[in-house]
Amino acid sequence: MAGIWRDFVAAVFTALRRRDERAIAEERRRAIERLADETIRESRRATDPPE
Repeated sequence: MAGIWRDFVAAVFTALRRRDERAIAEERRRAIERLADETIRESRRATDPPE
């Protein structure tokens, strides 16, 4: 009986950890997109002639 509970608790922790990993991966992806957008804007600003 203890083995069943151990497996259940392990499954719950694994599920929670995967959810956290997905959230962290999503936040990293958004941060990289923001950095890329900012880098592109700065690059365009540097190469665009002044008006």
